[in-house]
This record gives sequence, C-alpha cells and structure tokens, in this order.
Amino acid sequence: MVIDETFRPRLRPVEPHWIVQDGQPVLVLRDRLGISEKIVAVPGPLATLLALCDGRRTVNELRLAFELRTGIPLSPTRLRQILAQLDEALLLDSPRFAAACAAALAEYRAAPHRPPALAGTVYPAEPTTAAAALAAYATQPQAGALPVDPAVPQWTGEALPGQLCGIISPHIDYQRGGPLYARLWQAAAPALAEAEVAVVFGTDHCGGPGQVTLTRQSYATPWGVLPTDREIVETLATVLGEEAFAEELHHRKEHSVELAVVWLHYARQGRPLPLVPILCGSFHPYTEGEAEAAAEPRFARLIETLTRCLAGRRAVVVAAADLAHVGPAFGDPHPLTLAERRALRQADMALLGAIGAGDPEAFLGMIRAGRDRYRICGLPPIYLALRLLAGRARGLVTGYAHCPADAQNGSVVSIAGVLLVA
Repeated sequence: MVIDETFRPRLRPVEPHWIVQDGQPVLVLRDRLGISEKIVAVPGPLATLLALCDGRRTVNELRLAFELRTGIPLSPTRLRQILAQLDEALLLDSPRFAAACAAALAEYRAAPHRPPALAGTVYPAEPTTAAAALAAYATQPQAGALPVDPAVPQWTGEALPGQLCGIISPHIDYQRGGPLYARLWQAAAPALAEAEVAVVFGTDHCGGPGQVTLTRQSYATPWGVLPTDREIVETLATVLGEEAFAEELHHRKEHSVELAVVWLHYARQGRPLPLVPILCGSFHPYTEGEAEAAAEPRFARLIETLTRCLAGRRAVVVAAADLAHVGPAFGDPHPLTLAERRALRQADMALLGAIGAGDPEAFLGMIRAGRDRYRICGLPPIYLALRLLAGRARGLVTGYAHCPADAQNGSVVSIAGVLLVA
C-alpha cells in the first residue's frame, strides 16, 4: 500500500502486551483475529502514536499530533516506515487487511468444518488422550477455589431438582479452570445424554457492540464433528439479515464456544449433538451508554426466533462465559489487595444470585450500575442465555474460583460453573 498524505491510519483492535527489552519498555502487538501471525514490537515512547491512529488524521497530522503530545521529533520517513510495518502485519484497517480478511473468510467457509483452534495447546488433539486429560481434571482440586455464599443456590451433588435447560461454563483455559469445568460438566452429563440440540452463546472478544454472529460451519472436537443445525441458523439468518454474518470470521479463532463444546462432546461420550453456535459482541452500549439491552430489537428478534425453533425439542442453552477480569493485566493501576479480592467475591456472589433467580435484567442491572468496573466478559452470553430461558430457569452453582492472570498473582479472572434447571 502506498502511504501518502491522503491516508488516515486506523489501528485495528489488537492484543497488546508490555515487555521489558534491554531495560526499556516495549509494546508487543498481535492480531487478535489471527489473520496475521506476525508480531510487531513498538518502543514504549511510540505507544502514544498508536493511540492516535484512529482514522481521523492524515499522516502529516498524525506526526504533528504525536510531536505535540510527547515532544519527541518524528521524521516523515520514520513515520512511514512504522506505518508500513503495521500494515505489513495487517494491524491497520487498510486494503491489504480487507483482502486478507476476504481470503480467510472464503477459506473458512469452504472447509468441511471449523477445525479446533486450540487442540494441541489447551487440550490434546488425539481423542483418547483428550478424554484422559479431561477425566483427570475431575480428580484434581481447583486452584483458587472459593466458597459460595450460603444465600446463593448451589448444587449439592445429588440429582437435579428439575430438568436441565442450561449451563454456564467458563471459557478460561483448561490448565487454570479444568477441575471446575469437570465438576460442572460431570453434573450435566446425564441430562445431556437426552438433549436434542444445544444453543451455545459465546463471548466474542473481538465482536462489535451489540453484535450477534452466526455461522453455518460445524464445530469439530477431538471426537468428531458437532453439526450446526442449519435449519435453525437459516431461520435466524432470515430474521436477522446478513448483518448476522458480518463478523463470521471471528468464529475461526474465537475460543469461547470451542472450549465449551469440547466438554459438551466429551460429556456425551463422543456422540454428536446439533449446535447453534452464536458469538456475542461487546455490551459496552448497555453498561456505559444510554442504550437498553431489553429494548434492543436485534436481541428481541433473536430470542423470539430461537424460542419458536426450539419449541417441542429437548434443548440445552450454554453460555460460554467467564466473570471478572481485574488487576494490572487488564489495565488496573495496581495489584489486587486482599480487601479488593473480598469485594470482587462479594460482587460476583450478587451476580450469581441474580443468575440463580434466572433474572437477566437484574444480572445486567448490577453490572450497569457499576459501569462494568470488573469487566465481566461473559456478560453478553449469560444475559442472552437467561433471556432465552424466559425466567423459567433457576441456577445452581457448582463451583467458583479466582484464577491468576499474571505471574505476580496481582490480577485475576473469576469463573463459575452454573446448572440452569427448570
């Protein structure tokens, strides 16, 4: 791409990570969508330049704005070199990136199914080895496990007091959350044997505000393929329009749905089950803006259509969802103190209480009241799952834990397992 004075650089959503190199801070950037495998290292003083790449400034305006804010001189030649490097790594919203996206989407849709993105890293790819690994988690204690408040409904280990209609499962890696996954899915296994279809809502970590994203592709696991229920997907597509496929490429690498359906397939002892995989974008407009999720027409059409499609079928609704993300790893200024950990647990207990009551608006309302201060990345799938179950489900917590998110254990991700019973 020719970087001329008419070009207005806009940095795509990236995965940033600070490291220290030769005693100096360096910002490492990765493509969150996985379109590019290239990694770009940016010297710390140039981080401000990246923040200014918002598509509003020409190249010359960008250079002047950077110098004004930092006092660091930046020659036109050096700036073009930096922008060319970012574009080469597909980190700029540019014609090069658009072409790469189109090619990746065509490849994804032409494949016989969606191959597992995390097989061989988070879990073994070979079926026997994968089954043994998941079985082993059932014998291990959950690191960071914390007690659940007595006021929050919990699963006692006995037969479920009703019909299983939903599951809230983490989407954290198995290395940190494996034992909690195991207890949850082991409890759900008897009911899952009778299920006829599963709707799986997963967090889309790259998803646009309020977006719900379908795919016609089926998800593969170590035990074969879980076929997508094409009839339901096509019915939803008719109602939601092509906008529902605008971010379909996110399904290719997004881990949330995958990490849930691997356990789903394992819990069914390798027997397939039709899926409706749905990725859910950011709820920022509904937690920090004026918009109301309850009044969002897109969500209403989604829920009404799914309700019609699932009528008369033994369906299970899965929300692949973690809870809080707090500490320096997520942008907070200091490591969590003991008092802050207690406050986090208390806030999570309140959310689990709302889930236990099957109340999506109370769940969202608590997060909105605090402007999502704890960064509940499972908010969209949990909210939509509870909406789909229309207040007829009650939650039973199977486990709760704080998982470390940095080497210093100053940052945590909180997770929980919940059985939703009608």
